[in-house]
Amino acid sequence: MTNKTTEDKKILREDQFELFDLEVVVEQINGNCTCDMTVGDTFYLQGGKISLPNNSNFCLYALQSTVPLLPVKQRKNDPADWIETDSHVTCPDPECGLIMKIKRNKARVLNHDDVSPIQWNKDSD
Repeated sequence: MTNKTTEDKKILREDQFELFDLEVVVEQINGNCTCDMTVGDTFYLQGGKISLPNNSNFCLYALQSTVPLLPVKQRKNDPADWIETDSHVTCPDPECGLIMKIKRNKARVLNHDDVSPIQWNKDSD
């Protein structure tokens, strides 16, 4: 089994990869949020798990607007790719005006077999 090196010179096995932990924070509310969101409300993504601090709530509609972007924001992409420079997401309710920021936190190393029911085999398709 060969190793691979990440940008910060960590040596990873072939069956390992890095994902950023993400923090999604409400930065602005420019309208009437009927879900009682407030500036500073936050959720976290670590690997494939979302968590909320201290039994707090997060609006389903605001959450659903971020979900398609989260897996790609967890990964390091080409520096010129828009996903590397754009980090704001809006709630789909135009009257709400809620704006969130996706922040990258530390990168964590994950093992393929810990996150997939299909056993690692580098030669499989």
